[in-house]
Amino acid sequence: MDLSGLGEFGLIELIRERFASIPSHGCEGIGDDCAVLPLNTTESMVVTTDLLVEDIHFLRDRITPEELGRKSLAVNLSDVAAMGAAPVASFLSLSLPPGVTGVWIDAFLAGYHALSTQFGVPLLGGDTTSARDRLTVSVTAIGRAENTHLKRRGDAKPGDRIFVTGYLGDSAQGLQDMLSGRDTPFIALHNKPEPFVNEGIWLGGRNEVHAMMDISDGIASDLLHILQMSGVGAEVSLDMIPTNTPIELAVAGGEDYKLLLTADVGAAARLAEDYKAKFGEPLYEIGRIVAGEEIRWLDCGNPVLLECEGFAHF
Repeated sequence: MDLSGLGEFGLIELIRERFASIPSHGCEGIGDDCAVLPLNTTESMVVTTDLLVEDIHFLRDRITPEELGRKSLAVNLSDVAAMGAAPVASFLSLSLPPGVTGVWIDAFLAGYHALSTQFGVPLLGGDTTSARDRLTVSVTAIGRAENTHLKRRGDAKPGDRIFVTGYLGDSAQGLQDMLSGRDTPFIALHNKPEPFVNEGIWLGGRNEVHAMMDISDGIASDLLHILQMSGVGAEVSLDMIPTNTPIELAVAGGEDYKLLLTADVGAAARLAEDYKAKFGEPLYEIGRIVAGEEIRWLDCGNPVLLECEGFAHF
């Protein structure tokens, strides 16, 4: 089977269909940033896992082991935050090729430990094995939330305002600068993403927030997840997207790990005010949910054709 032809979404759908006949016992699986496993009548556990593969997700000679350790956990904590849940534990597995020294591993663990300490997330286990040539990192993160606080991709409603929690495109610019041999501040933003953990927990407690996810592949791709799951369309104003980069990087660059959310139109302004008061940073409104199925891109109110897509995994 040609994976480039099947694509990421095709592969996910193939997996979903293959396992659809097995009872889920009340759990929610493929479709959101995390799987949801009920704990009791009022709370659930959320679980996510991510792979970082050398030469695909990182270049070992362009990122320090401390940065890689930190980033490996950060991208998983971002998924937990996107569900409106608080992280409670992580699991780490490493596939190590020849040449990886004890000093390198100790530095990697120092970075992983620093972020674990920052958010009080214990490392409870994992696995290690050898590899022939490329380093692979696999992290599983677990979170917990009240059922009423869980945010899913499928809950956006027509009229909702669309927000992001920070500037977009910085990480993609950092990757471009790194590959071009330029030394710029964007490289640190690419190597050291900051998960919006506390913000995600707070947004989870706000009833006016409907759908939410994190931005890992660019909003050109990630917003489509919300639209497809919710059965709606969107209008996005390019001139309202917060960015320090070309708009193509802001829309399709990926690895921003900001939160993307929709909020009830009648309460969106108050939500933004309360968020700014709580965290000292703004929520950035970039558009609205409408009827339909696609994203309509606007520039100062005028429709434009944007020929760029988010990151493709195959």
